Amino acid sequence: MSEPSRSQAHVHREPSDAATGPVGTRAPGVRRTAAGVSELVQAALPLIAEWLPTQRWYAGKGRPIAALTPVVGTPLQVGDPALLHLLLRVEHGGATAGPGDVYQLLLGIRSEQPASVGPMAVLGRLTGGTYDGATLYDAVHDPELTGRLLEHLATGDRFGSLSFRRTPGPGLPGNLPGRACTAEQSNSSVIYDTEFILKLFRRISPGTNPDLELSLALSRAGSTRIPRVAAWFECRLERSEPATLGLLQRYLADAEDGWELALDQVARLKGDPSPGNFAIEAHRLGRATAEVHRVLARSMPTARLDRARIAELAGAMADRLDSAVTAVPGLMRYRPALRAAFQQLTEAHLDGLPVQRIHGDLHLGQAMRTPQGWVLLDFEGEPAKPLAERRLPQPALRDVAAMLRSFDYAAAHLLAGAPGQDPELALLASAWAARNRAAYCAGYTAGGGVDPAGTPELMRALEIDKAVYEVVYEARHRPSWLPIPLAAINRLADTV
Repeated sequence: MSEPSRSQAHVHREPSDAATGPVGTRAPGVRRTAAGVSELVQAALPLIAEWLPTQRWYAGKGRPIAALTPVVGTPLQVGDPALLHLLLRVEHGGATAGPGDVYQLLLGIRSEQPASVGPMAVLGRLTGGTYDGATLYDAVHDPELTGRLLEHLATGDRFGSLSFRRTPGPGLPGNLPGRACTAEQSNSSVIYDTEFILKLFRRISPGTNPDLELSLALSRAGSTRIPRVAAWFECRLERSEPATLGLLQRYLADAEDGWELALDQVARLKGDPSPGNFAIEAHRLGRATAEVHRVLARSMPTARLDRARIAELAGAMADRLDSAVTAVPGLMRYRPALRAAFQQLTEAHLDGLPVQRIHGDLHLGQAMRTPQGWVLLDFEGEPAKPLAERRLPQPALRDVAAMLRSFDYAAAHLLAGAPGQDPELALLASAWAARNRAAYCAGYTAGGGVDPAGTPELMRALEIDKAVYEVVYEARHRPSWLPIPLAAINRLADTV
C-alpha cells in the first residue's frame, strides 16, 4: 500500500462550550482549534488506511489504496471523549481507477479505550505530537458519543456545511445512549433504547439518498407501511447538492424480521410438510407492497417508456447478461434463451410501459411484520449502483420480481446441509416457494398493483435480470450458494 496523500481537511467551526466534556478532562488527542482538528485528521490517516479495508461496508476490497483525501472534518464534541465527523475520499490505483469513493467516518478519541468498544472497532493509538497515546476508534460503538449525535439531531444543529434536520412533530429525546447494530453490511445503524434507529450511510454520494427521499414522501403521505422519519443529517460537498449522511426513524421494537419468519417456516418442513400457512403472510406482504407503490406513484413523478426506451431497458438487461457470462462462463448455455426473453419484453409492450419510483432492493429481509401489519425498510436501492441510477423510475414489478427471488432463496435453506440430493426435500422446497410466490402476487394484485400474471414477458425479464445479478454476486462472494440463482436461470430459460 502506498502512503496515503496528506492534503488538508476542510474544517468547520467547533461546537460551543456547552458541547465540551467535563472541565479538566480534555484528552491529549483533542484541541479546540482548526489547526488542532487538521492535525488530528492527519495523524489518523495511517490508522484509517489499515482499518478501512477490514470493514464490511468498504467497497474497495482487493484494491490497494492509492490515496486518502480528507474532504470535510467536523468536531461534534471536544474533550475526553471527543467525536470527530470525517468525510474521506479513497482513491485506488490501476488503469480503471476513477475519482474515488467518499466514506463517512465517526471517530472517537479517548485517553483510554472504553469497555464498550471491541478490538475490531479500534483503529489504534495515535502517535506523535499533541495526540500521542490517545485511542482512536469507530465511535458508532460508543453509546455516549452516539448519544451526542442524537442530541445534534434533536436540536437541529449546524456546523458549516454539515446540517442536522428534524421533521415536524413531537420533539426528540436528547439523552438516549445508542447501541451499535451488528447485523449490518453496506451501512451502520445505531439503536436508541426502543424508540429510534439511526442509519449511517457509509459510502457517500452527492444528492438525496433514496432511502430518505422515498421515506419522507411516504411519511408525508401518511403511509403506515414504513417507520416514520424523525430526522436526518446531510452535508454539501464541493458545491454539489447536499449528500445524505444519516436517517433517523422510529424503531420497530415489536416487529419480526420477514426473512427469519420465512426461514422458521421452511425449517419446520423437515418434520411437518404443512407447519403453518406462511402463504397468508405472503399475501399480506404483497398487499403492503402494492400500497407502497400506489402511494409512491401519487407522491413522486411517474413516466411512461415509449418503444425506444423499452428497447433500451431490454438492451441494458442483455448487456448485464453478457457481462455476467464473462464473469461466470456457466451462464453461456443459457444466453440465447435469456436474450430471447429480453427481446420478447420489447415486442410485448409496443404501446408503452409505465414506470415510477420503487423500493429498488426488495426482499424478505427488508420487510418487518408488526402487530399492525407488514412494514417495508431500507429504500436505498442496490448500494452498488450509482445514486443517480437508483433514483430513476422503474417498472413497479421489478420489486415484485425481486421478492419472488427472495422466496426462492428462503426455500433453498431447506436443502442446506442435506446429504446429497434429497428429492423429497427438493420437492417440498419447490412447493413452498411456488405457494408463497403465488400468494404474494395475489396479494399484490388485491392491493391495487398491476397483476403480475397479466404481463408475463415483463415479469420473466425482470426475474431473469435479478437472477443474473445473483449469479455474479454468489460466484464472487458465496460460491456455495451459486446453485440457487442457477436453478432459477434454468427454470426461466425453459419457460422462454
